Amino acid sequence: MTTTVVPDSVAPDPNVAPVVAVSLNDSNERPPASTPSCHREIVSLQDVTFSYGSQHVMDNVNFVVRERDFVGLIGSNGAGKTTLLRMIVGLLRPTSGEIKLFGTPMSRFKEWQLIGYVPQRNHFNPLFPATVREVVLSGLYGRRKLLRRSTKEDHLRAEDALKTLKIGDLAEKRIGELSGGQQQRVFLARALINNPKLLILDEPMSGIDTETQNNFFNLLLHMHKKHNITFLMVSHDLDMVRSYLGEAPRAKSGKLSFHVRHSHDLEDCVETDLLHSLRQEG
Repeated sequence: MTTTVVPDSVAPDPNVAPVVAVSLNDSNERPPASTPSCHREIVSLQDVTFSYGSQHVMDNVNFVVRERDFVGLIGSNGAGKTTLLRMIVGLLRPTSGEIKLFGTPMSRFKEWQLIGYVPQRNHFNPLFPATVREVVLSGLYGRRKLLRRSTKEDHLRAEDALKTLKIGDLAEKRIGELSGGQQQRVFLARALINNPKLLILDEPMSGIDTETQNNFFNLLLHMHKKHNITFLMVSHDLDMVRSYLGEAPRAKSGKLSFHVRHSHDLEDCVETDLLHSLRQEG
Protein backbone atom coordinates (compact mmCIF):
# COMPACT_ATOMS: atom_id res chain seq x y z
CA MET A 1 0.00 0.00 0.00
CA THR A 2 1.37 3.42 -0.95
CA THR A 3 0.26 6.95 -0.35
CA THR A 4 -0.38 9.42 -3.13
CA VAL A 5 1.44 12.70 -2.60
CA VAL A 6 -0.39 15.92 -3.36
CA PRO A 7 1.63 17.98 -5.90
CA ASP A 8 3.48 21.00 -4.58
CA SER A 9 1.57 23.24 -7.00
CA VAL A 10 -1.68 22.68 -5.11
CA ALA A 11 -1.81 25.12 -2.21
CA PRO A 12 -3.19 23.50 0.96
CA ASP A 13 -6.32 25.02 2.45
CA PRO A 14 -5.57 25.90 6.10
CA ASN A 15 -9.24 25.44 6.96
CA VAL A 16 -9.43 21.86 5.68
CA ALA A 17 -7.81 18.88 7.36
CA PRO A 18 -5.22 17.13 5.14
CA VAL A 19 -6.45 14.04 3.32
CA VAL A 20 -4.27 11.04 2.50
CA ALA A 21 -5.35 9.21 -0.64
CA VAL A 22 -4.70 5.45 -0.71
CA SER A 23 -3.96 3.41 -3.83
CA LEU A 24 -3.94 -0.39 -4.06
CA ASN A 25 -0.83 -1.82 -5.74
CA ASP A 26 -1.99 -5.43 -5.72
CA SER A 27 -5.29 -5.01 -7.60
CA ASN A 28 -6.98 -2.98 -10.30
CA GLU A 29 -9.66 -1.79 -7.92
CA ARG A 30 -10.20 1.91 -7.47
CA PRO A 31 -12.00 3.70 -4.69
CA PRO A 32 -15.53 4.64 -5.75
CA ALA A 33 -15.86 8.12 -7.19
CA SER A 34 -17.26 10.59 -4.70
CA THR A 35 -20.62 12.17 -5.35
CA PRO A 36 -20.08 15.49 -7.14
CA SER A 37 -20.70 18.53 -4.98
CA CYS A 38 -23.08 21.27 -6.07
CA HIS A 39 -23.15 23.02 -2.73
CA ARG A 40 -20.11 25.28 -2.68
CA GLU A 41 -20.15 28.51 -0.71
CA ILE A 42 -20.95 31.28 -3.19
CA VAL A 43 -21.31 34.20 -0.75
CA SER A 44 -20.04 34.18 2.82
CA LEU A 45 -20.82 37.01 5.23
CA GLN A 46 -18.89 37.06 8.49
CA ASP A 47 -19.64 39.71 11.12
CA VAL A 48 -20.45 42.27 8.41
CA THR A 49 -21.15 45.74 9.78
CA PHE A 50 -21.90 48.90 7.81
CA SER A 51 -22.43 52.56 8.60
CA TYR A 52 -23.03 55.64 6.45
CA GLY A 53 -20.96 58.09 8.45
CA SER A 54 -22.63 58.25 11.86
CA GLN A 55 -25.72 56.38 10.63
CA HIS A 56 -25.51 52.73 11.68
CA VAL A 57 -27.18 50.44 9.11
CA MET A 58 -26.33 46.86 10.06
CA ASP A 59 -24.33 45.08 12.71
CA ASN A 60 -22.58 41.69 12.66
CA VAL A 61 -24.52 40.04 9.83
CA ASN A 62 -23.56 36.41 9.27
CA PHE A 63 -24.89 34.17 6.51
CA VAL A 64 -23.78 31.82 3.73
CA VAL A 65 -25.35 31.53 0.27
CA ARG A 66 -24.57 28.15 -1.24
CA GLU A 67 -24.54 27.04 -4.84
CA ARG A 68 -28.06 26.39 -6.20
CA ASP A 69 -29.75 28.23 -3.33
CA PHE A 70 -32.61 30.64 -3.95
CA VAL A 71 -32.35 33.15 -1.11
CA GLY A 72 -35.08 35.67 -0.42
CA LEU A 73 -33.80 38.55 1.70
CA ILE A 74 -36.52 40.16 3.81
CA GLY A 75 -36.35 43.11 6.16
CA SER A 76 -38.08 46.33 7.12
CA ASN A 77 -37.24 49.67 5.52
CA GLY A 78 -33.81 50.76 6.72
CA ALA A 79 -32.73 47.22 7.63
CA GLY A 80 -29.92 47.37 5.08
CA LYS A 81 -31.17 45.00 2.35
CA THR A 82 -30.04 47.09 -0.61
CA THR A 83 -26.86 48.11 1.21
CA LEU A 84 -25.97 44.45 1.71
CA LEU A 85 -26.49 43.66 -1.98
CA ARG A 86 -24.37 46.65 -2.99
CA MET A 87 -21.58 45.41 -0.73
CA ILE A 88 -21.74 41.93 -2.27
CA VAL A 89 -21.38 43.32 -5.81
CA GLY A 90 -18.46 45.53 -4.76
CA LEU A 91 -20.17 48.93 -4.90
CA LEU A 92 -19.74 49.47 -1.15
CA ARG A 93 -17.22 48.23 1.40
CA PRO A 94 -18.23 46.93 4.82
CA THR A 95 -17.18 49.05 7.77
CA SER A 96 -15.96 45.83 9.38
CA GLY A 97 -16.27 42.10 8.87
CA GLU A 98 -15.49 39.99 5.82
CA ILE A 99 -17.29 39.07 2.61
CA LYS A 100 -16.07 36.15 0.50
CA LEU A 101 -17.23 35.43 -3.04
CA PHE A 102 -16.74 31.92 -4.40
CA GLY A 103 -14.33 31.29 -1.52
CA THR A 104 -12.19 34.37 -2.23
CA PRO A 105 -12.04 37.45 0.03
CA MET A 106 -13.67 40.34 -1.77
CA SER A 107 -10.46 42.37 -1.68
CA ARG A 108 -8.88 39.78 -3.99
CA PHE A 109 -11.93 38.77 -6.03
CA LYS A 110 -11.57 39.46 -9.77
CA GLU A 111 -14.12 37.24 -11.51
CA TRP A 112 -17.04 39.65 -11.48
CA GLN A 113 -18.46 38.08 -14.64
CA LEU A 114 -19.63 35.22 -12.40
CA ILE A 115 -22.17 37.59 -10.81
CA GLY A 116 -25.18 39.15 -12.54
CA TYR A 117 -26.81 42.13 -10.82
CA VAL A 118 -30.25 43.65 -11.41
CA PRO A 119 -30.51 46.84 -9.29
CA GLN A 120 -33.69 48.65 -8.33
CA ARG A 121 -35.35 50.44 -11.21
CA ASN A 122 -35.30 53.73 -9.30
CA HIS A 123 -31.49 53.67 -9.66
CA PHE A 124 -31.94 53.95 -13.43
CA ASN A 125 -32.31 57.22 -15.36
CA PRO A 126 -35.15 56.66 -17.87
CA LEU A 127 -33.80 59.50 -20.03
CA PHE A 128 -30.46 57.76 -20.53
CA PRO A 129 -29.96 57.80 -24.33
CA ALA A 130 -29.20 54.12 -24.91
CA THR A 131 -30.93 51.42 -26.92
CA VAL A 132 -31.99 48.12 -25.43
CA ARG A 133 -29.17 46.38 -27.31
CA GLU A 134 -26.59 48.82 -25.90
CA VAL A 135 -27.86 48.32 -22.35
CA VAL A 136 -27.59 44.54 -22.70
CA LEU A 137 -24.10 44.80 -24.22
CA SER A 138 -22.99 46.97 -21.31
CA GLY A 139 -23.19 43.85 -19.15
CA LEU A 140 -19.91 42.79 -20.76
CA TYR A 141 -18.02 45.95 -19.81
CA GLY A 142 -17.13 44.61 -16.40
CA ARG A 143 -14.44 42.44 -18.00
CA ARG A 144 -13.58 44.63 -21.00
CA LYS A 145 -12.31 48.16 -21.33
CA LEU A 146 -15.24 50.55 -21.66
CA LEU A 147 -13.97 52.09 -24.90
CA ARG A 148 -13.08 48.79 -26.55
CA ARG A 149 -15.13 48.03 -29.65
CA SER A 150 -17.65 45.23 -29.18
CA THR A 151 -16.80 42.05 -31.05
CA LYS A 152 -19.00 39.87 -33.25
CA GLU A 153 -19.11 37.34 -30.41
CA ASP A 154 -20.35 40.08 -28.04
CA HIS A 155 -23.21 40.96 -30.38
CA LEU A 156 -24.17 37.31 -30.83
CA ARG A 157 -24.23 36.92 -27.06
CA ALA A 158 -26.44 40.01 -26.70
CA GLU A 159 -28.76 38.72 -29.41
CA ASP A 160 -29.03 35.42 -27.57
CA ALA A 161 -29.91 37.20 -24.32
CA LEU A 162 -32.52 39.39 -26.01
CA LYS A 163 -34.23 36.44 -27.67
CA THR A 164 -34.10 34.36 -24.50
CA LEU A 165 -36.01 37.06 -22.59
CA LYS A 166 -38.37 37.50 -25.58
CA ILE A 167 -37.41 41.13 -26.18
CA GLY A 168 -35.53 40.74 -29.46
CA ASP A 169 -38.06 42.97 -31.21
CA LEU A 170 -37.21 45.80 -28.78
CA ALA A 171 -33.46 45.79 -29.48
CA GLU A 172 -33.30 49.18 -31.23
CA LYS A 173 -35.78 50.99 -28.97
CA ARG A 174 -34.58 53.48 -26.37
CA ILE A 175 -34.65 51.94 -22.90
CA GLY A 176 -36.73 54.85 -21.57
CA GLU A 177 -39.54 54.09 -24.04
CA LEU A 178 -40.28 50.69 -22.49
CA SER A 179 -42.77 49.69 -19.80
CA GLY A 180 -41.53 48.74 -16.34
CA GLY A 181 -41.88 45.03 -17.06
CA GLN A 182 -40.01 45.32 -20.35
CA GLN A 183 -37.22 47.26 -18.67
CA GLN A 184 -36.84 44.54 -16.04
CA ARG A 185 -36.45 41.94 -18.79
CA VAL A 186 -33.77 44.12 -20.39
CA PHE A 187 -31.86 44.39 -17.11
CA LEU A 188 -32.18 40.63 -16.56
CA ALA A 189 -30.84 40.03 -20.09
CA ARG A 190 -27.93 42.35 -19.25
CA ALA A 191 -27.25 40.33 -16.09
CA LEU A 192 -27.40 37.02 -18.00
CA ILE A 193 -25.08 37.94 -20.86
CA ASN A 194 -21.99 36.65 -19.01
CA ASN A 195 -23.66 33.31 -18.14
CA PRO A 196 -23.30 34.08 -14.39
CA LYS A 197 -23.33 31.56 -11.56
CA LEU A 198 -25.03 33.97 -9.15
CA LEU A 199 -27.89 36.37 -9.91
CA ILE A 200 -28.54 39.21 -7.46
CA LEU A 201 -31.83 41.08 -7.79
CA ASP A 202 -32.95 44.11 -5.79
CA GLU A 203 -36.76 44.50 -5.71
CA PRO A 204 -37.14 43.22 -9.30
CA MET A 205 -40.95 43.25 -9.13
CA SER A 206 -41.26 46.79 -7.78
CA GLY A 207 -43.33 49.20 -9.85
CA ILE A 208 -44.75 46.70 -12.35
CA ASP A 209 -48.28 45.34 -12.63
CA THR A 210 -49.35 42.13 -10.90
CA GLU A 211 -49.53 39.97 -14.04
CA THR A 212 -46.05 41.05 -15.14
CA GLN A 213 -44.75 40.44 -11.61
CA ASN A 214 -46.07 36.88 -11.67
CA ASN A 215 -44.64 36.19 -15.13
CA PHE A 216 -41.25 37.58 -14.14
CA PHE A 217 -41.16 35.63 -10.87
CA ASN A 218 -42.15 32.41 -12.66
CA LEU A 219 -39.24 32.97 -15.07
CA LEU A 220 -36.85 33.22 -12.10
CA LEU A 221 -38.32 30.07 -10.52
CA HIS A 222 -37.90 28.19 -13.79
CA MET A 223 -34.25 29.25 -13.99
CA HIS A 224 -33.72 28.02 -10.43
CA LYS A 225 -35.60 24.72 -10.68
CA LYS A 226 -34.46 23.66 -14.15
CA HIS A 227 -31.08 25.37 -14.51
CA ASN A 228 -29.88 25.46 -10.90
CA ILE A 229 -28.91 29.12 -10.93
CA THR A 230 -28.08 30.60 -7.52
CA PHE A 231 -30.29 33.59 -6.61
CA LEU A 232 -30.11 36.27 -3.95
CA MET A 233 -33.19 38.46 -4.17
CA VAL A 234 -34.61 41.31 -2.12
CA SER A 235 -38.39 41.60 -2.40
CA HIS A 236 -41.12 43.55 -0.64
CA ASP A 237 -43.70 40.94 -1.68
CA LEU A 238 -43.64 38.57 1.28
CA ASP A 239 -46.44 36.37 -0.06
CA MET A 240 -44.64 35.79 -3.35
CA VAL A 241 -41.35 34.97 -1.64
CA ARG A 242 -42.92 32.67 0.95
CA SER A 243 -44.95 30.83 -1.69
CA TYR A 244 -41.69 29.38 -3.04
CA LEU A 245 -39.25 29.64 -0.16
CA GLY A 246 -41.52 28.77 2.76
CA GLU A 247 -43.05 30.68 5.63
CA ALA A 248 -40.21 30.36 8.13
CA PRO A 249 -36.83 31.98 7.42
CA ARG A 250 -33.78 29.72 7.37
CA ALA A 251 -31.85 32.26 9.40
CA LYS A 252 -32.04 35.72 10.91
CA SER A 253 -29.13 38.09 11.35
CA GLY A 254 -29.53 41.59 12.66
CA LYS A 255 -32.76 43.00 11.19
CA LEU A 256 -32.58 40.71 8.15
CA SER A 257 -34.34 37.40 7.51
CA PHE A 258 -33.10 34.87 4.96
CA HIS A 259 -35.62 32.53 3.33
CA VAL A 260 -33.88 29.72 1.42
CA ARG A 261 -34.75 26.94 -1.00
CA HIS A 262 -32.10 24.67 -2.50
CA SER A 263 -32.25 23.16 -5.99
CA HIS A 264 -29.99 20.15 -5.86
CA ASP A 265 -29.77 17.08 -8.08
CA LEU A 266 -26.88 14.89 -6.94
CA GLU A 267 -26.86 13.05 -10.25
CA ASP A 268 -26.41 16.19 -12.32
CA CYS A 269 -23.79 18.74 -11.35
CA VAL A 270 -22.82 19.48 -14.94
CA GLU A 271 -22.44 23.18 -15.65
CA THR A 272 -24.33 24.47 -18.67
CA ASP A 273 -24.59 27.65 -20.70
CA LEU A 274 -27.76 29.15 -19.25
CA LEU A 275 -28.71 31.27 -22.26
CA HIS A 276 -28.21 28.35 -24.64
CA SER A 277 -30.29 26.04 -22.45
CA LEU A 278 -33.14 28.53 -22.15
CA ARG A 279 -33.15 29.13 -25.91
CA GLN A 280 -33.28 25.37 -26.56
CA GLU A 281 -36.46 25.24 -24.48
CA GLY A 282 -38.05 27.90 -26.62
